[in-house]
Amino acid sequence: MTVLAELRALLRLPGFRKLFAVRLVSQASDGMFQVGLANLLFFSPESQGSASAIAGAFAMMLAPFTIVGPFAGVFLDRWQRRQVLVFGNAVRVLLTGTMAVLMLTQGVTPAIYVLGLASLSVNRFLLAGLSAGMPRVVQGELLLTANALTPTLGAGAAFLGGGVSFLLSFLMPAGRIQDATALTCACIVMGCASLLGLRMSRTLLGPLRPAVGSVGNEIVVVARGLVDGARYLAARRTPGQALLVMALHRFLYGVVFIASILMSRNLLSDPGDPTAGLGIFALVIGATGVGGALATVLTAVLARRMTPQSWIAVMLLVAGVSQLVLVPEPGFVAVVTAAALLGLAAQGTKIAVDTIVQRDSEDAYRGRAFAFYDVLYNAAFVGAAALAAFLVPDAGWSPGLFVALSLGYVAAALLFGMGGARTATLARQTQDG
Repeated sequence: MTVLAELRALLRLPGFRKLFAVRLVSQASDGMFQVGLANLLFFSPESQGSASAIAGAFAMMLAPFTIVGPFAGVFLDRWQRRQVLVFGNAVRVLLTGTMAVLMLTQGVTPAIYVLGLASLSVNRFLLAGLSAGMPRVVQGELLLTANALTPTLGAGAAFLGGGVSFLLSFLMPAGRIQDATALTCACIVMGCASLLGLRMSRTLLGPLRPAVGSVGNEIVVVARGLVDGARYLAARRTPGQALLVMALHRFLYGVVFIASILMSRNLLSDPGDPTAGLGIFALVIGATGVGGALATVLTAVLARRMTPQSWIAVMLLVAGVSQLVLVPEPGFVAVVTAAALLGLAAQGTKIAVDTIVQRDSEDAYRGRAFAFYDVLYNAAFVGAAALAAFLVPDAGWSPGLFVALSLGYVAAALLFGMGGARTATLARQTQDG
């Protein structure tokens, strides 16, 4: 009831209402675009179903989060953020519309990959701009509530938009028309988000005093900040070790994720039926989400009885078990069960790692620590795509692959659980240096 009351209080703020509307519509369009792009690159009959092709496309989708994300703030402190939201969505309309036309006339070409990467990169700026503009429309104690609720509701809007795009794949005939239709619908919703941004005044979201000086120097400062954050976390030991374990987990998880796409497309369904493959993969993602929701409950209840490090070790062991489920036979039930267990382990591990980094990082370094965390988190997934291109068979399954993944998780659990640091060091030498 308190949350609902605070949400009603937020919605009484005209600036927040306008920004919130842009967020919901923009993220709904992003969900539609990402599902349409995934169908296009991973499940379309015109896309290549090999491990290397899918891994390459997957790395392309993640690259903006690794490369663009840390440096978005340099430009958001120089440009009017309202203009970023308006023109950013307008640029996405142009890029996505061009993709739809090319898809309808030429099919999957290198230009589709380039345009898709550009659109995802622009969206990274939009997400950062939505967050950066929030303190300009919400002040005081409600800001914490706004920062907690809006990303969650935005993710829900993205999920809803993705669901609409997914339903379109069943209603439209398979092939180029299906793919072009999904992209066209996403394009229309992006245009609505751009128009909604015009309801805000140009200067509403700031910055009041745009940053000046060389962009190159600012980028160098950000890069140095990431390096400082990495050095600080390593010196503090507990957060540094936790992030290394998280990176290893994300690396292994990324290999499993690509294997799941390949199994959904080439093993559990007819490779010539993209709708069936996409449907199976949607169920796998749904099972992962159920596992993640369960982790939220279990972590709150059970993790109180042990240290975060011990809870991470337990979750890594659960991840190891999830891979053993796939060793005997890659049937649908086994794949969904493994996905649920891995979703539980992934979310449980992330909650504990977040806690360690927040608790054991001094406030002066916390921003740089989480910036480095974000880069490492996504870079591990991109690295997994590179490895999967060579190790994962085109069918997505082999007993040796999942035995190796299980052993990797178990080894990480034992090393971290038995040898991981429990107490952060002062790391004054890093601060003073």
